[in-house]
Amino acid sequence: MQPSLSLCMIVKDEERNLAKCLDSVRALQPEIIIADTGSTDRTVEIARQYGAQVFSFSFERVDFAAARNQTLARASGRWILMLDADEVLEPASAPLVQAVIAGNENAGYYFARRNHASDAGGFITDYAVRLFPNRPHYRYRGRVHETIDAAILAGGGRLLTSGIVIDHNFISNRETRRRKNHRYIEILKEEIEADPTDSTRLDFLAAEFHQLEMFAEAALVAEEIVRMRPLDPGAHLNLGIYRLVHQTDPKRARASFDQALRLRPGYPEALSFLQTIDELERAQPIQADTA
Repeated sequence: MQPSLSLCMIVKDEERNLAKCLDSVRALQPEIIIADTGSTDRTVEIARQYGAQVFSFSFERVDFAAARNQTLARASGRWILMLDADEVLEPASAPLVQAVIAGNENAGYYFARRNHASDAGGFITDYAVRLFPNRPHYRYRGRVHETIDAAILAGGGRLLTSGIVIDHNFISNRETRRRKNHRYIEILKEEIEADPTDSTRLDFLAAEFHQLEMFAEAALVAEEIVRMRPLDPGAHLNLGIYRLVHQTDPKRARASFDQALRLRPGYPEALSFLQTIDELERAQPIQADTA
């Protein structure tokens, strides 16, 4: 009988995290497909204790999309759940996953991912498509920051919110993180050179520069994104933020926020930043005319 759900993962040296991840989805009874990219600890042993199908994947050339796509090619479930080993499904979200896979919607579902850093309190939430139908043309793209969103849309599917939550608990080491940022920047530049028409790679490049606090470089990328996506209000908003916060150029920032509002009337973030600019201008002392 075809399983309802396949859990697909990429792992390497995850013995401290993997069991917690797999325990969090045990109630869903998924088929488990794991690509191991060179573990030297007990990761593979633990995976097999949970009944996972484990295969080796060479990561000599970093390519997360290729690794994820290999797990998809081996999955037999009607639906795919994609998790990383340092993520766990929130217990209250398991019934929501079951409700999705019980239906037949051709859609990718966004999960809210709560990112908990080991060196900080609280968490930062982002969103990613992690649950989608198992279809042969639904495949990831991007050597780093890989996504499947475009493939789902191209296949006639939709992208929907879900209310499903995962917790991402990661070790945050500044130097390790900076090395990773620089490595990802080089890979993204290679991808952009290979396909200059793919503006999504620029989004991730700007984010990598931002994390390194290389704001001038991030702003230049944001300008290129606007040139490539002139009808994207979010692109104009992001450029406006760089112009306001990091370039201290409220006049040009206002132009960006105004354009974002023209493209998306009532855009709350753009309105908020325009209000900030108004307050800054009112706070400027009036220069006396001494002529």
